Parts: sequence; structure tokens; C-alpha cells
Amino acid sequence: MTAAQAPNPDFAQLIPSVVLSMPAAAHLGFHFSRVEPGDVEIVQPHRRELTQHDGYFQGGVLGSLADFAAGSAAGTLLPAGWVNMTIDYTVKILAPAKGPDVVARGRVLKPGALLTIAAADVFSVDDSGETLCATALVTMRNVRLAAS
Repeated sequence: MTAAQAPNPDFAQLIPSVVLSMPAAAHLGFHFSRVEPGDVEIVQPHRRELTQHDGYFQGGVLGSLADFAAGSAAGTLLPAGWVNMTIDYTVKILAPAKGPDVVARGRVLKPGALLTIAAADVFSVDDSGETLCATALVTMRNVRLAAS
């Protein structure tokens, strides 16, 4: 995708604030390391309660991180007063994720008024570099918030 234009000038502050206020995001404990129009990166530190055998991140955690990263990327392109919600996603796990951090990079593939199609790649990060662990395709439904 070419460089996108964010219709909401406050997107870089709004997206982390809204996403990190969600109980599921707070439970995971990730943080945003990049928020740009149509493109975000989140970093998930290793935590024992997110793992399975021998310290590997559990697959559902990888799927959640991909969903949050893709959805956040899609959210950067929404006008003020709009939010998005996942209506479908497919995750393919390609390698085990183990290390001090997992990084999920979300990007918008096709923005739209009603639906936005996004993708995310999830990497295990350690001293030797990055390993692609999962990739996802995510469909987001864009919803205008009701005036209060």
C-alpha cells in the first residue's frame, strides 16, 4: 500500500489510548512502538502466563497480537468519531515464538468506508534477530459512534 493519509489528526495518540484501555489488551501487556497512518507495531514482552510448553508463546496469544496490530493499523485511517471491530480473521502460525519479545506489525491492505482489510506479521525477537512466527489477514467493520 502507498502512504496513507490519516483523516483524524489525533490518530497517533488516540489509537494507543483506545486500544490499551481494552481489558484484553491490558491483560496481554503489550505496548505500541510505532503508530503511523495505516501501519503500526506492537511489542509483547515475554510473560509466563502467556506461554505453553517450555516458554513458547501460546498460539492464541499470537493470534490476538495479530488482531490488535491489524485492527490498530486500520483504526489509524478512520475519521474522528469512528471505531472498528474485527469481523473475521485468519491466522497461520509458521514457527514457534520464543524469546524476550514478540513483535506484531499491522498494515492496511485496503481501506474502505464500511470494511477495512488489514494484515499483520508476528515475529519472535531474540539476540539472533527476528523469526516470522505468524501471519494474519483481518477484516474490520468500521462503525460510527453514536453522538452522546
